[in-house]
Amino acid sequence: MTGTCAALTTEHTQWNFCPNVGAAYAFAIFFGLTTIAHITQAIIYKKAYSWVIIVSGLAQTLTYIFRILSILHPDSFGAYVGWFVLILVAPLFTNAYVYMALGRMVWNYVADAKIYRITAWRLGMYFVILDVVALIIQVFGAASASGNDLTQDEVLKGLHIYMAGVGIQQFFIFVFVLFAIKLHRTILSQSALNISNNSAKSPFPLLYTIYAVLLLITIRIIFRLVEYSEGLTSKIPSHEAYQYALDSLPMLVALVLLNVVHPGQVMQGKECDIPGRKQRKAMGNEKSAMQLSENLSSGLP
Repeated sequence: MTGTCAALTTEHTQWNFCPNVGAAYAFAIFFGLTTIAHITQAIIYKKAYSWVIIVSGLAQTLTYIFRILSILHPDSFGAYVGWFVLILVAPLFTNAYVYMALGRMVWNYVADAKIYRITAWRLGMYFVILDVVALIIQVFGAASASGNDLTQDEVLKGLHIYMAGVGIQQFFIFVFVLFAIKLHRTILSQSALNISNNSAKSPFPLLYTIYAVLLLITIRIIFRLVEYSEGLTSKIPSHEAYQYALDSLPMLVALVLLNVVHPGQVMQGKECDIPGRKQRKAMGNEKSAMQLSENLSSGLP
């Protein structure tokens, strides 16, 4: 929004354009509602790992609460930095949640609970660790670019670090998609889906939701890379419509999609949870004993 407003006329303002406070209120409400829904679903389905998507929703709700405060108090450095940093890093939690959900799908829908020889419990863990690496880089870059009294070179350096973290995140997503496609093909190839847990429903609605969420995250990543590709001379940050349309809206839709097709709804009950290490070991020993018994009864060595 252009023109004259308090965000431009206030002394020591952090803004270089007139932000729309109405849009900020709307997105704070929308993110708040989907977060409340995720909290409710986590309780109903008793899925402790859903705290990750709840954190994503809370962070994005706080993003717009801070943005509202920054618009109302344009000279507040803390409020401005609050929304600026949160909007950059919050979607990583949505990304991590998708990784965790796919790992549980491998456990429930693949006969040997492996994809490319990686077990279900390790698959989610590996990609979450990679996501944390990208998170650390992005947080460091965003924090470095948002300090007070920085030179343009220092701000640009921080943004470049952030963009590197975003690029790394997207690379991990590409690799993850290969695992998702392999899972999809494995499920299709198994006779009658060969679902290993009767409590789990058809995997395809959730799998397609994961594809959609990853696409939305990719759209957001491409936008962020383009946004600062021209450095501090880019005009994109001064037109908030781009941010709403290509960042906040895709992330809002991603959260809502995960409300509509919640992993806990598809993989219900404790039977669908990945058991702990001791329980998995006991299950493996039981399977080995059963195989030995079958071999002895059939006269095999």
